[in-house]
Amino acid sequence: MNFSLGQRWISDTESDLGLGTIVALEGRQMTILFPASGENRVYSVQEAPVTRVIFNPGDVIRCVDEWEMRVEKVEEQGDLLCYHGERLDTQEPVTLKETFLDHFIKFNKPQDRLFAGQVDRFDRYTLRYQTWQHQFSRQQSHLKGLIGQRASLIPHQLYIADEVGKRFAPRVLLSDEVGLGKTIEAGMILHQQILTGRASRVLIVVPESLQHQWLVEMLRRFNLHFSIFDEDRCDEAFADSPNVFETEQLVLVSLEFITKKRRWFEQATLADWDLLVVDEAHHLTVEKDKPSTEYQRIAELSQDIAGLILLTATPDQLGHRSHFARLQLLDPDRFYDYDAFVEEESHYKEVADAANKLLQDGKLDDKAKATLSELLKETDISDLLSQVEQGEETAKQTLLNNLLDRHGTGRILFRNSRSGIDGYPSRKLHACPVEMPKQYKTAISVMGNIGGIQSAEKSALRALFPEKIFQEFEGESASWTQFDPRVAWLIDKLKELKQQKVLLICAEAQTAISLEQTLREREGIKSAVFHEGMSIIERDRAAAYFADEYDSAQVLLCSEIGSEGRNFQFAHHLVLFDLPLNPDLLEQRIGRLDRIGQQQDVNIHVPYFENTAQEVLLRWYDEALDAFETTSTTGQLLYKEFSDDLLELVAAHNCDEEALDPLLEQVAKQNTVLRAKMEQGRDRLLELHSSGMGKADSIVEEIETLDDDVVLPTYMINVFDIFGVNQEDKGENTIILKPTEHMLNPSFPCLKDDGITVTFDRGTSLSQEDAQFISWDHPMVEGVMDMICDDDFGCASVALLKNNKLPVGTFFVELIFVAETSAPKSLQIGRFLPPTPIRVLMDKSGNDLAQNVAFDAFNNQLSAVGRQTASKLANALQSGIHPLISKAEEQAKAQMAELQQAAQAQMETRLGDEQARLQALKAVNPNIRDEEIQVFDRQRSALSEHISKAQVKLDAIRLIVVAH
Repeated sequence: MNFSLGQRWISDTESDLGLGTIVALEGRQMTILFPASGENRVYSVQEAPVTRVIFNPGDVIRCVDEWEMRVEKVEEQGDLLCYHGERLDTQEPVTLKETFLDHFIKFNKPQDRLFAGQVDRFDRYTLRYQTWQHQFSRQQSHLKGLIGQRASLIPHQLYIADEVGKRFAPRVLLSDEVGLGKTIEAGMILHQQILTGRASRVLIVVPESLQHQWLVEMLRRFNLHFSIFDEDRCDEAFADSPNVFETEQLVLVSLEFITKKRRWFEQATLADWDLLVVDEAHHLTVEKDKPSTEYQRIAELSQDIAGLILLTATPDQLGHRSHFARLQLLDPDRFYDYDAFVEEESHYKEVADAANKLLQDGKLDDKAKATLSELLKETDISDLLSQVEQGEETAKQTLLNNLLDRHGTGRILFRNSRSGIDGYPSRKLHACPVEMPKQYKTAISVMGNIGGIQSAEKSALRALFPEKIFQEFEGESASWTQFDPRVAWLIDKLKELKQQKVLLICAEAQTAISLEQTLREREGIKSAVFHEGMSIIERDRAAAYFADEYDSAQVLLCSEIGSEGRNFQFAHHLVLFDLPLNPDLLEQRIGRLDRIGQQQDVNIHVPYFENTAQEVLLRWYDEALDAFETTSTTGQLLYKEFSDDLLELVAAHNCDEEALDPLLEQVAKQNTVLRAKMEQGRDRLLELHSSGMGKADSIVEEIETLDDDVVLPTYMINVFDIFGVNQEDKGENTIILKPTEHMLNPSFPCLKDDGITVTFDRGTSLSQEDAQFISWDHPMVEGVMDMICDDDFGCASVALLKNNKLPVGTFFVELIFVAETSAPKSLQIGRFLPPTPIRVLMDKSGNDLAQNVAFDAFNNQLSAVGRQTASKLANALQSGIHPLISKAEEQAKAQMAELQQAAQAQMETRLGDEQARLQALKAVNPNIRDEEIQVFDRQRSALSEHISKAQVKLDAIRLIVVAH
């Protein structure tokens, strides 16, 4: 190397030092000053790990005086380089000696990094190209936003999520029966809307009791980080912003909070939201034309929000007028008058009856044919009717689809019922009577009337928990578990079910804690507790200890919070140590096991004290509501109607059969009538539409194929290795990831300081709550790909090709260009023109070999080369590489023009087809909003403009030199 004072060099081993200047030459040593970092380095002249900085014509360089110039000519004056060109701000011709180059120059262009000796490792270049390919595939996938949820692949849920999630500003009512997954459906829609850019600011409103469940569900299942806003949070945020709701993008509030706190409600209405989600929407009622405060709040909130999703399992049971009012929230133009709605709705039955006729195996009678012809009078269906008569299923399906298109609320209302969905197990009640011990009888006798006059509900609740009355009598430290026969029964039952998992739910956290201690100390039974006093991490550990197959807890003892948010489908035995008064809460408890995906019958064990309040409540649920062995859709209505009589009997501390039997008989009859009405009122056509009629089966198959593919695990494990993330095999398809001191990036996406457990297996993630499910939709994968593509990681490399058929010294230049355009995220331009990697492989004669030489096959023939050797090779061949870069850019631009044409054609076709379909539907179904159709015109115009402005940039370069 020829060194001289004033020359500019960079360190090969410490590139972060910036641009250095030789300030001293003494014998065999030289000193380089790095002004940007204020550091000096003394090197041996013979072995200095440095590279001379030489810019080329066309480059833009910066002077220490902060002006820039474009280089037109480079000449040597003595041992120093002198750059001639045009100053960018004044367009004047200027000359700049290398000594006066800006010390903070960063080599952003791949070719600059290559010639400056900032050569990346062989595997980093490969990873960069693979990342661009994965980015491209992911942007093009119609499954984006549907594959990442930690949930089983349930067809009706995926159909609703796919149908609604792809809409512009969806406004729908999700009203599946309990246990069919409305929360998951809403989460999947949110996940898809957020990941695809259709929505970024979301407000969720739920009853206060469900805030934690929603927070956990959104985070655990969909990696959506919502923030709960209550009085304390709003007071705190007000110090940072005049509108507290603008301090977060994803916000969760309780219905009670925005109903009672007018100040914060007004701020919520003034904030900009893309989507509003309201759970338990049956609380939004209208009685005698007077809307409730809750309804008024949501009506005012939703007025200026484009998207609205309402959830309720009882859309019409709690009042038809309120049902109409909720539909009015979704589309006030469509549902403008209640009487007109009732009149229109009277004709829905004709459509539903016609659908039922088609669904039946028998032949269509003349009346049914006439009804179908009248309903579908826009088209001649005589041929289709003839084909149906001949038993052709495709004709029947075509007629059903035509009926669905005309269905009154089919586009905005989705409702699936258990009777219409396969896959549910049976439920079996095992009632276990035990005698009340004398300790409880004494405590009740002495303490029964203490506390004064209480409400009927409080008196009933008191009677249901004799252990609490005993502790009042003996003191909080008194141990009721020593004599309570339910505890002995529980121990015997766990021994009987020794090889099986058991979930126990009780009302109080202290009950669960006391039972766990007793089981552990008395019998050494492995158990775990799960209650609201624990942190989320502690609950995760308890749930994971219970879920693990080996060396794990046999029983998980939960307080009431165990009936919210968690699913334990791998267990088949449920112990209800006590019973709740609320029928919906009972269904929630059973629903932890009785869910789609449960493989065995659910055994419900209920220990109870004979001839006490507990027996009254057990018989109420069993004999009157049939709530243990069937899903109770009528329980809340009947409880509301008969609660006074029930609570009086429960509060009496005994089981008065003479008074109880007539009540149970009356309620059972009423239950039968109500269920028959609900069954009669079932809208089979609506259920068919909501289930997707098999349309989601292909989505399930595609996602299952992706789940089984090894591409993602292979890619991510390679990422972990290259970036220095420590991996420990935990077993059961799980890996523990931990940061190390040697990581390339100290802020590796989603990696916590104490590490995280991950799995690439959906089934494992469902049974092990502490393991994050890594999919293409996971923020860690997204973050990794952005981190690689947005940085200069791996963008310049040198490799050796050992091929005896080629002369030594022959070289190739491989260039990765990226064709891309900037556009608002909401346009989802990635559907048509995502950032697209264009590979060009130039030989020294300027021929592009990329079409004939595949990347992977070529890459496997290459070997890495040391950094100093790589730098020498790049500098030696620099003059030959520059013209090849220019030729390659011409090739890339030609390919980009083809990509633009294809993207434009694809966009016009897809948006045109979607718009035409909606326009045709609108002719027969007024639920199609004008705004939904007009948005296609706006999108087409904007997308066309952004596609035309696409540009190509050189993203990475690799020099390949032949060696024997």
